[in-house]
Amino acid sequence: MRTTRTRRLAGALALALTVVTAATACGSGDAGQADGGPTRVFSADNGQITIPVSPKRVIATGYAVPALLEAGAPLVGVSSWKRGIPLFNEQERKKYDELAKVAGESAAETNYEAIAQADPDLIVIGVPKPVLADIDIKRLEAIAPVVAIGPSVPSMWRELSRKQADAAGATAGFDALKTAYDTKAKGLAEKYKAVLPQLKLGHVGAYGEVAKGNFQREFNGSWGTNIAQDVGATYYGQVKVKGGGSKDVSEYPSIEELPTAFAQADAITYSVAADGSVPAPVKYVLDSPLWKELPAVKAGKVYPFRYTEAATYRAATSTLDAVDQAFAPLLKK
Repeated sequence: MRTTRTRRLAGALALALTVVTAATACGSGDAGQADGGPTRVFSADNGQITIPVSPKRVIATGYAVPALLEAGAPLVGVSSWKRGIPLFNEQERKKYDELAKVAGESAAETNYEAIAQADPDLIVIGVPKPVLADIDIKRLEAIAPVVAIGPSVPSMWRELSRKQADAAGATAGFDALKTAYDTKAKGLAEKYKAVLPQLKLGHVGAYGEVAKGNFQREFNGSWGTNIAQDVGATYYGQVKVKGGGSKDVSEYPSIEELPTAFAQADAITYSVAADGSVPAPVKYVLDSPLWKELPAVKAGKVYPFRYTEAATYRAATSTLDAVDQAFAPLLKK
């Protein structure tokens, strides 16, 4: 495996060659040269990073895991990503199971030794900016170039998954998946255009805090809502106090506020697990006497969504199918 000293010497030599040939890299598309081949400067959350033009050994963590699995990037290690397992297809699941797990479910569980042993030439960290504080970036940079590309609000997965694929040199696979998604979304938007855009929707998310007596209400741009929006759904209202990140598009009112939260809703959607089972935080809402008194519930206009944690185009295509299945009754009335 290449040592830190070897990498530094190679980097110094690459810089000297760059100066001599006047091939200075100054933008994300500008090429240079390093020990592993041509390089370019890539704009990431952690700055302007010089990375290989065509990486051969990539580590992915967080939201970069499903994005790079789908795009066919040359992965040699990934973090654990249990929430995405139900959304993997057979090929992605097989690859995920085979790959070395170099980090746990949280950024704080990063195994630096395992990453070094994988000998990557690029590390793609897919965690939100605030979470970067839990990672020793300098230690990773001693192993390979590091690009941090993480979401703030949930709906950003579209732009960020492409950026992650771009960093790993896997945009061809990404673009094919995006095209398939866009085609399906456009078709469904046409299918529901006479009924869905006219509805004021509310959404009950899967991350309510039952022990505190709170439920999760998701607005436009959140995990449970953003893909349905591509079909024509609109979730009315906004959070009372924006808390940054996902808290800009979802909030956690007490269960007593349920009648106020959804009083204007013509219909209500709610998140369920991949197998259709109801998560405890959602069941807490559905079992409440206050839920049964809501106008949308009395009207029978409640619709469960599966696959609301999709953060890639192929996975989101499955979510579109689930949204279509959920909203189908709207076309019968």
